[in-house]
Amino acid sequence: MLYDPTERRIRSFVTRAGRLSTAQARALEELGPKFMIGYAKAPLDYAAAFGRSAAVVLEIGFGMGDTTSHIAKLMPEKDFIGVEVHTPGVGSLLKQIGEQELTNLRVIQHDAVEVLRDMIPDQSLAGVHIFFPDPWHKARHNKRRLIQPEFVAKLCAKIAPGGYLHLATDWEDYAIQMLEVLSAEPQLQNTAEGYAPQPSYRPLTKFENRGLKLGHGVWDLVFTKR
Repeated sequence: MLYDPTERRIRSFVTRAGRLSTAQARALEELGPKFMIGYAKAPLDYAAAFGRSAAVVLEIGFGMGDTTSHIAKLMPEKDFIGVEVHTPGVGSLLKQIGEQELTNLRVIQHDAVEVLRDMIPDQSLAGVHIFFPDPWHKARHNKRRLIQPEFVAKLCAKIAPGGYLHLATDWEDYAIQMLEVLSAEPQLQNTAEGYAPQPSYRPLTKFENRGLKLGHGVWDLVFTKR
């Protein structure tokens, strides 16, 4: 069971040990101290974390970080915070930060629900990205999905008016649930009639490309905060 004994809530992820490559381990050791932000039960000072004042976008569950680094490089005028629990993914993104000399990206390795609750100031985010969250595709596991009304309401509290929430999934029934949940949230407004065209800043992943060639669908949802 995926319960947090201190909070009695169902978690949306399972912590997998995974294997660190030599390059990922080196990135954690050498770049972690500069680009990682430790979890703390205190509001995060963005200007102190990035050394400047800029619009901040939060990404929840960045996987191996390829999309995250792509978007950060594409938008140097914005600052990005990526949250991920799995160590190989954190090491992979840190490696990319070093290789691409990205200065506008920081990483937090912790449960995103707690980061959102404790570290992100209200109405402070220009945007939130959640790409291909675990679909928990078995019906009995659907309750573990991240995108639920309560969580979306908490996200909205952290997004500034005019900011946006961008979700993407390749599971149709999860896409349907996402659309229902976001459409029912009074603080949000859909930018499209139903699902959105894929925004140009979100690259196709290798996994996504393979799925599309096999005829699998991908659904993007982009809502703005009223």
